[in-house]
Amino acid sequence: MATNALPADGTGIDKAHRQVIFASSLGTVFEWYDFYLYGSLAPIITKQFFSGVNETTGFIFALLAFAAGFFVRPFGALLFGRLGDLMGRKHTFLITIVIMGFSTALVGVLPSYATAGVIAPVALIALRLLQGLALGGEYGGAATYVGEHAPPGRRGRYTSWIQTTATLGLFLSLIVILVCRKSLGADFETWGWRVPFLVSIVLLAVSVYIRMRLAESPVFMEMKASGTSSKAPIRESLGNWANLRLIILALLGATAGQAVVWYCGQFYALFYLTQILKVDAYTANLLMAAALAAATLFFVVFGILSDKIGRKTVVLTGCLLAAVTYVPIFKAITHYANPALERAAATAPVSIVADPGACTFQFDPVGKKKYLQSCDVAKAALSKAGVPYRNEPATVGAVAQIHIGTSATVDSVDGTSMPAADFKAASEKFTKELGAALKDAGYPAKADPEAANWPMVWLLLFILVLYVTMVYGPIAAWLIELFPARIRYTSMSLPYHLGNGWFGGFVPAIAFALVAMTGDIYYGLRYPIIVALMTFVIGLLFLPETKDRQVK
Repeated sequence: MATNALPADGTGIDKAHRQVIFASSLGTVFEWYDFYLYGSLAPIITKQFFSGVNETTGFIFALLAFAAGFFVRPFGALLFGRLGDLMGRKHTFLITIVIMGFSTALVGVLPSYATAGVIAPVALIALRLLQGLALGGEYGGAATYVGEHAPPGRRGRYTSWIQTTATLGLFLSLIVILVCRKSLGADFETWGWRVPFLVSIVLLAVSVYIRMRLAESPVFMEMKASGTSSKAPIRESLGNWANLRLIILALLGATAGQAVVWYCGQFYALFYLTQILKVDAYTANLLMAAALAAATLFFVVFGILSDKIGRKTVVLTGCLLAAVTYVPIFKAITHYANPALERAAATAPVSIVADPGACTFQFDPVGKKKYLQSCDVAKAALSKAGVPYRNEPATVGAVAQIHIGTSATVDSVDGTSMPAADFKAASEKFTKELGAALKDAGYPAKADPEAANWPMVWLLLFILVLYVTMVYGPIAAWLIELFPARIRYTSMSLPYHLGNGWFGGFVPAIAFALVAMTGDIYYGLRYPIIVALMTFVIGLLFLPETKDRQVK
C-alpha cells in the first residue's frame, strides 16, 4: 500500500500520487467528453438523425438515444468490474478507453437520416450502447485505482480530483463546441458538428500513452501475491446477501440522488435554457462553461471536507439542498433569462381546453404515428413555441381551443378526417393565428438578450453546479470504503452505474417529456426532487459513515 509521503506542493499530494491521479483523470476527462458532447449537441443530433419524426418526438428520441448509453452502463460495470477484480485495475481501464475512443470518433463520420434513412439512427444508437458499455468499466477502474493508492485520511482529497474530470469533460466539450460554432458559422449545423467528435482521436492517443505508463494498484498486487483475490467477483458481489444488500443501499441511499443532482444541475439546466426558455445555444453554452469553470475546484473542497466530517454528511446535505431549492432556482432562471416569458405567463396565462380522451402522450420511437387530434396539434404547437400552459377538460368530441389570457381564443385543428393536403393548409393557418395571438399577448419567440440579466443567470447556474460538487466530490471515496478490495471494482461499479446510468442518465428525457405532457415548465423537476429526497432518507437511516475505514 502507498505510504504517507511528504507533499511536494500546495495540493497536499506527493509527486508519485499526483502522477497516478493525473493519468487516471486524464483518461476520464476524455471518457466524459464524449457523453457531454452528445448531450450538448442534442438539438443538432435530432435534426441529423431523427428528422423522420415530428420535432417534439425527435428531440425526446434524441435524448433517449443519449440515455441509451447510460442504460447499458450497469452491464459494463459487471463485465469490466469482473475483469478488473480478476486481471487488475490498469489493464481493464486501458481496454475501456480504447473502446470508448473509437466509438466516439465514429459518430463524427456517420451518415445522416437524409443520406441513409433509418440506418443512421440505428448506427448512432449502436455506438451509444458501445460507449456506455465501456464507460461502465471506466469510472470504477479509475476510482478504485486512485483510492487504493491514497494514504489514510486523504482518500476524499485524492479521489475528488477524479470527480473534477467529469465537469472538466463537459467544460472541454463546451469550449470545443463554442470554438467550432464561432469559426464555422452556419456550417456548424450542417457538417461542423462532426469536428468535436473527430477531435477525440487526439485525446484518445494522449490518454492511452499516459495510461500505458501506469503500474498496477498496490492493493491488487498484494492480493495477487497473497492469493486472496476473488475467483468469481460477480458471484461474490451478487450472491452474498450482505454484500448485495449493501449494493442496493448504496444505489438508493447514495448514487441515485447524487446522479439526479448531477444531471439536473448540468445537463437539464442547459436543456432548460435552450429548449424551454429559448436562449440561443451559444450564450447558454458560454454561461454553463463559465459556471463550471468557477465551481470545478469545489469538487476538491468537498472531497477534503469529507475527509474531516464524513462522506455521508456532505453527499446527503447536497441532495437535500437541491431538492428544497430546485423549483425556486429554476423559476429565478426564467425570471432573469427570459423575463418576457414570465411576464406573459402571469398576465395572459394559456390553457388548452380539450377532451381529455383526445390528448395523447406524443412519443413515437418508430416515427410511424401521426398526431392529428386537435388536442395533440395544440400541445405540439405550444411546446414548440416554449409556451407554458394549463390543461382544462372540455366535452367529449369537442375541438380543442387555446385560451390566451381572457381576450384571445384560437381554435385548434382536427385532422382525423381531413385529407392530408387540407390538414396541412389548416395547420399552417392555425400556426399563424396562434403565433399572432401569442405575440399580441407578449409571448416572445425567443429570449431577448437585451432584457436578460446574464450575471444572475450565471450565479444561479453556479449554485446548481455547486450542488453537483457536493454530491459528486466525496462519492468515489464513500463507495470504495463500503466494499472489500477483492470484489471492490465490481461491487462499487454496479451501484454507481445503476445510479448514474438509470436514475441520472434519464433525467433530461424524463423531465422534458413531463414538461411536454403537462405544459408546466417546472413539472419535470419533480423527478430529480423525489429521487434526491429518497436518497437523503435512505442514506441517512441505513448507510454507514466510512471515512476512517481501511481499503485493504
